[in-house]
This record gives sequence, structure tokens and C-alpha cells, in this order.
Amino acid sequence: MSNRVLIVDDDPVQRRLLEAAVSRFGHTAVVVEDGLAALKWLEGPAGATADVVILDLVMPGLDGLGVLKAMGERGIDLPVIVQTAQGGIETVVQAMRHGAFDFVVKPASPDRLRSAIANALKVEAREVEARRAGRTGSSTLSFDDLVTSSPAMDKVLRLARKAAASNIPILIEGESGVGKELVARAIQGAGTRRSKPFVTVNCGAIPENLVETILFGHEKGAFTGATDKHTGKFVEAHGGTLFLDEIGDLPLDVQVKLLRAVQDGEVDPVGGRSTVRVDIRLISATHRDLLQQVKDGGFREDLFYRLNVFPIYVPPLRERRGDIESLVRHFLSRISAAETRGRVKAISGRALAMLEAYDWPGNIRQLENAVFRATVLCEGTTLTDEEFPQIRAQVEGTVDLDHEPAPEIGHAAADEDLGGAILVDDPRPASGVLKVIDDRGNVRALADVELDMIRMAIDHYNGQMSEVARRLGIGRSTLYRKLKEYGIDPETGRCQDSQGPGEERLAS
Repeated sequence: MSNRVLIVDDDPVQRRLLEAAVSRFGHTAVVVEDGLAALKWLEGPAGATADVVILDLVMPGLDGLGVLKAMGERGIDLPVIVQTAQGGIETVVQAMRHGAFDFVVKPASPDRLRSAIANALKVEAREVEARRAGRTGSSTLSFDDLVTSSPAMDKVLRLARKAAASNIPILIEGESGVGKELVARAIQGAGTRRSKPFVTVNCGAIPENLVETILFGHEKGAFTGATDKHTGKFVEAHGGTLFLDEIGDLPLDVQVKLLRAVQDGEVDPVGGRSTVRVDIRLISATHRDLLQQVKDGGFREDLFYRLNVFPIYVPPLRERRGDIESLVRHFLSRISAAETRGRVKAISGRALAMLEAYDWPGNIRQLENAVFRATVLCEGTTLTDEEFPQIRAQVEGTVDLDHEPAPEIGHAAADEDLGGAILVDDPRPASGVLKVIDDRGNVRALADVELDMIRMAIDHYNGQMSEVARRLGIGRSTLYRKLKEYGIDPETGRCQDSQGPGEERLAS
């Protein structure tokens, strides 16, 4: 079966050339002449058959960037190859920031176009396969399976371990993609119900008219089309754990029945004549501010307090950048073994620095997808920044990726990279040299060494506090707290109560 490629271009000559090329490559071409027609086709019944989109960026009416934005808003997740005329690189960067998979410069050579389509199809096929495998896999997790090394997650794990020892309702809050379901699975895996069912329901993905029957079930003949009895998720989870994701999306009328189920342990199937007793551990999750929803009248106050007995907040990835290296290592190891038979073994220091500098609005889920795509497309043994074009387009210009990249993950660092602390007798630290022995031959106090280390880092990275914090392995808030403790002005790098030679050098 051939793949279907949607071609969007207002130039009739360009459309014919692309259609002929795509057909020669063995694919089926679908041609439309502008952005509005493309969206109409993608949202129609035929849109589900599309595999790749070739999109011109400069078109009258709705241009290519507008199409990309609209696809994102509508949840149309397809690889898009954008076309640009010579010199349109700034527009390409904008397109990559809005999710474009690749770009070609007009007039694109057949080999370049064939390669772009092949790469897009390869990644799309692997992602579909991975999503299908993810739906069927449901192994028990423990807290040891959670990949984290950041202090910001210590509180989460501490609370989650306490929650696992009881059966009280838990509300897990945090942005989409931070790993709320993984935390819920770890709680279940550490509790007394570890061998019982773990049933998940995404409340935001259920059509409103089906929410009640999905959760509580229905009897045969309860409504038109109910040809069989349906067991609801509450009954499926009997004896185990029910995880209600995006609970803030539940309609108000369903919230009333949910409140009774939580309070009394009873559910009313649609069309049923009697209630059904259930014994479940309820864990809810949301990316919304439920308290604000209560104030706005969108969520029942009595239900909120029933669910919010034991709240756990999972911070976004941008607030725990120390986890990025560990997560990349974990994803790379797993994905490479499955997709490249272990050929891709490492990620370059430059690429890692780029990933650590990015804010990850989609959090861990977005990071995993980025590593997945990069690994599938990588032709060598090491991931480089070239394999992350969308991230690179957004990070370039905000951080110096060429400055002393770290050693590759997966390989030992070179000897010269290990000389960060050298014993010397110089009375003040020079660039790259740290004094740890005082004039009497004794080891200096840890606080004194830390002060010199911070000052050296500020000098080395020209006062770029985000980079200083990242290289020191601490958060920005921790860095500014230490600057305050040591009396260092973050604007100048000088000690506020001293203007000695060292301070002048830092400020220069």
C-alpha cells in the first residue's frame, strides 16, 4: 500500500512538479492550492489517510505558518516538510518552531525531496508503532523506576511514598507531560494493591455524552444502541486502583455521581435498577487549577475537597533541568536498543547542552519524542544537534552551544576534561584553577572553596547566570541565594563589601 502525501502550493507549476516527483517515488499525491483547502481536507474523512504534508510557506490568504499553527491547535499530528525560496531561512526557523519536521529549498532536488519524505515516513511509522505498543503495555512500576536526580523531585517522591502506605484519595497536579501517570503507577506499585488492576481513564478524551457510561457502565437497552451490558471503569478497577486523568474536564452533572462513588463506594450504571458496590483506590490528576475552577463554578467544591485529601504537585521539566541528562540517557538506551539494535550509543555534549537550554513546554513527553525522532533518523553512533532541528531552531541565539561542550553521554570523558580542580599555592584562583590548600598547607573551608568556584564560574561564563547555574549543577534560585549569602552582586560579579583585585577581575 502506497503512502499518501498532501501537497499544498499556490503555484500550479510547482504543484505539477511535486506531484510528478512524489508519484515517481511510489507514493500517492493529493494536491490542494492553498492553506484553507489543506485544512479542510485534513479535517475531513480523507485526512486520516495522510502520511506526510509538503507545505509551501508563502501563499496568499492562509500561509504555511498559519497552516502549521492551525494543525497544532486542532491536534493534527503529521510530519510536515516545508518549502521555502532561497533566502527564507528566517521563515524556516519560525516553521520549525511551530512543529515542521524538515524543510527543502526551492527548487528542491529529487534526491533531497526523496530523502525528506523517506525520513518523515520512517519516523511516523515508528511513532505509530510505539504508540500502539504503549497502549498494550501495563507493567507494574516502583519508585526505583522513576528516572530523576533533581532536588525538585525529592519532595514528590517523599509524598508519593507516604501516599502509597494508605488508601486515601490522591490528587496529582502538574502540567501535561510531566509524568503524573508514572507517579500514580509507582504509588500503586508500592502499595497493597500492587497485584490488582490499575485502570486509567482520560476524562478529557471521552465525548461528553459517553462519560457517564464509560465511568459507571450501562445495562442492556438503557439507551438507543445499548445492545449489550457494559461494565464501567469503576467496576473494572474493583479491588485495585482507578486513575482519573484530566479530571478537571468532567462535566458538572457527572461530578455529582462521582462524588457519591467517592463518598459511599457505590455507582449507578445507566439504566440500572440497583447500585453496585466497588472497592477502589482513587488517584486523580489534572493540569488545570482546580481551585480556580471551583471559584469560577466549573468544578464542584465538595468534590474538590473529597479528591484533594492528599495533593502532590509534579514540577515541570524546566524547573528540574538536572533531570534532563538522566532522562536522555534512559530514553536513548531504551529506544536505541529497540530501533537501531544499539547502534546509537551516545549524545554529543553540544546536543545535550542544547536540550538542557530548552524550556520543554511539553515536558518529559516532548523530550522522549524528540529523542525518539533523533535516534530513528541518526545515521551514525552519536546524536548531534543536527538530529534536533526543531529544538535547535528555538535555542540558537539564546545560549552559546560552541563553548566547551561536555563529553558525550555514553563515553568516558577525556583526561583533559577531568582537570577542573587543581591543587595550587596561588593566593587567588586563576581561570580554570581552584585553590584548595591554604598558605599553611591545610585544606580550605568548603564555604571558601565554594565561593571561589562560584566567582570563577561567573567570570568564565561572562555573568550569564542561567549558564553558571547549569554548569554548577544547581538551580537559578539556589545560585542567587548563595550570591546573597556571600555578598556578591549578581549584576557585576563583585563582592558588595570588597573591591579587591579579584573583584575587579570578575567585573571586567
